[in-house]
Formats: sequence, C-alpha cells, structure tokens
Amino acid sequence: MAISPILKNRDFDLYWTGVVLSQVGSRGTLAANLYQVYELTGSLAETGLVGAAQAIALLVLSPLGGVYADRLDRRRLLQWSQGSAMVVAALLAALSLAGTISTWEVLVSVVLTTAAATFDQPARQALIPALVPAHQLPQAFALLNPSRELAVLIGPALSGLLIAANGAGLMYVVDAVTYALLVVVLGLIRTTHLPSAPRHESVWRQIADGFVFVRRRRIVWMMMSLDLSATLFSSYRVVLPALALTRLGIGAKGYGLLSSMPSAGALLATYTVFRVVGRSQSLGRVLLLSTVAYGLSAILLARASVVPLAVLALLLLGAFDAMATTIRQAAVQLETPHDLRGRISGTYQMASKGGPALGDTLMGWGAAALGPGVSLVVGGALTIAYVGAFLGRDNPVRRYRGAESVLDEQVVPAVGAGPAV
Repeated sequence: MAISPILKNRDFDLYWTGVVLSQVGSRGTLAANLYQVYELTGSLAETGLVGAAQAIALLVLSPLGGVYADRLDRRRLLQWSQGSAMVVAALLAALSLAGTISTWEVLVSVVLTTAAATFDQPARQALIPALVPAHQLPQAFALLNPSRELAVLIGPALSGLLIAANGAGLMYVVDAVTYALLVVVLGLIRTTHLPSAPRHESVWRQIADGFVFVRRRRIVWMMMSLDLSATLFSSYRVVLPALALTRLGIGAKGYGLLSSMPSAGALLATYTVFRVVGRSQSLGRVLLLSTVAYGLSAILLARASVVPLAVLALLLLGAFDAMATTIRQAAVQLETPHDLRGRISGTYQMASKGGPALGDTLMGWGAAALGPGVSLVVGGALTIAYVGAFLGRDNPVRRYRGAESVLDEQVVPAVGAGPAV
C-alpha cells in the first residue's frame, strides 16, 4: 500500500509527534490535578473547582487567543505558550515534590495552564494550513484528532502510575519535559509564510471581525452549530457513573473501562476516517450521517442493559465523533481566510470545549428529573432531529465537498478580512 504524501511531509510529521507528546503530558497533568486536589481536601466539591478554573480561563480568553494567533507568528506564539505552561508545570512539580503544595496553588496552576492553552489551541489549528497543502487538510486532521484520543488513554494511565510511584509531582515533571520537547520541535519545523492580520487595528475590532465573519459565513456557523447539537444534547459522559453503578453494576473499575471506550473507538476508526476524508466527494453528507449515527449511538447507550452493548455503543460514539469532528474542523479551516483563522479557531474552541461543559450541566439536570436513560434518549433524539433539518433540504453543509467546495463558491468576507484561500 502506497504511503500517503502527508506522511512524507517532514514538518507535519515533526509537528504531529510534538503535539502528541504534549497532549499526553497535558492529559496526565489534568488527572494529577484532580487527584491531588481531592487528596488535599477530601472534598468532591472542591475537586470540581478544577473544572471551574478551566472554564473561566477558556470562556474569557478564547477570543483574545484567537486574535493573537492572527496578529503574531503562530509558530512563535506556540513556543511562548508552551514555554509558559512548561514554567507552570515545573513550579508545580517543585512544590509537589517538596511536599509544600496547597489546594489554591494547584487551582492557580490550572487557571494559568488553561490560559496558555487558550492562546495555544487557536494557533495550533491555524498553523496546520502552513504545513500542508489545502487538499491534505482533512487528512491532517484525521491524523491529529485521534492523537487527542490517544492522549486521553495514555496520559491518565501514566499519571496513575507516576502518582503511585512518588506522587503527582512526577507527572508534573513529565509534563514540563513534553512542553520543552514541543518548543524544540517548533523551532525545527519550516512553515509556509502567510500574511498575518494587520496589527494597527485594535484587538477589540479584530475580535469583532471574527464574530462578524462567523455570522456572515453560513457554513462556518452551521458547522459550529452541528458540534453544539451533539455536545449539548447527547452529552453522555455525565451519566456514565450512574449507568455503571446502578444499571450495569460494574463498579468504579467498570466505570473507568466505559470512560475509555469512546477514545478506543476513535482510535480504531482512524484508518477509516483517514481514507474517507481523503477520497469522499460528499464530505457534507458523511458529516451529517455521522452525526445522526452519533445520536443513535447515544440512544443505544441509554437502552443498554448489559456491558457488551454499552461498550459497543461507546465505541460507536467515539468512532462517529472522530469522523464528524475531523470533517468539521477541516471545513472551518478551509472556509476561513488565513488572516482570520486564529480568531475563528478561538471562536470554534468556545463551542467545541464550552459546549461539552454546558451539555454536562443540561444532561445532569435532565437525568435528575427523568433518569439517565430517558434523558439520554431525549438528547440523542434532539441531535438526530436537528441534523435531520440539514439532511432534508439544500444547504452549504450538505453540499460541502472539501477543498473543492472552497474553490467553487464565492466567500463572503468579514469586515477587514482578506480573500479566502
């Protein structure tokens, strides 16, 4: 079998490797943060403050991170954000290994690390078009997205082993090292020089330009709304503990197994996703059908009364989410002018990461009122109904074919935006 040209791209391969290592460290550190706060306080309520600290930094700073991803050299911005997070991880490691760490210091570190990530993520997304040709973007995301799932599997497991060996401090040391490795990798890669957004414009004007572009470019906000339809209505993770402990009776270890299954499903689907996004001429329909299948898989999970059926449902959730997410992210990048990519990635980050947090809240309320099974059935049905509206009539998402669509259609520019690529 011939090797895909994207796998022969030295700069993309270096970047991909560095990102995977960095994400393993980040995921492991988050698990260590949660464990350490609970160990220090013995309170689940205070442990929940770790998530609250993330949410505050994410929602407040994401638009600003997107602006600076457009104003500055994205590779250098990534190096600065990774370097800042490396310093935080090193300080956290030193305090933890010395045995002087306190809860507030862990929470402050979470805020600072997430703040760095809000500048990091838009730049990561927007840098990829400078590494690969436009027609290879879907395949690039098809490789990068499963890396996130791999990090979800490896990072927490590594964290557990290191905590058992000598406490959370060891995990923070590893995290600092992975940040340093990505800083070095970013210094080695070569990127295509692309123009940045004008710096003479105010930051607030550029944030507004990003939101205006999303409002005017139908396919972009439609893609974001499809993401929200799944994460808001079919947010299954919050009901997994109840399903594992009450319906399936498999305890905490079984809950851990169920929690890892969506990531396993995404990893198992990597080859299929890679092939489909590289060859299909109907990516919009594939996206919509994958999202429908995601809703059906949520309903299957809601009705599962035996462990094998629940595992199958979760594997399918991960696989269909990987397909839909890959197409959505590549589409948003392709449909966005280069000098707006950071801002649009920042806005998309608010939907893709803020949506699940809100979805957990909504599903939690629904499960409390209706029970986890009924609530998840209703959520899956709402996702299917929303996507059905896209399938039932002509629209930019249903017509979407990938890079070819961008070349065929006229882009409506935002205020201050340049031509689309």
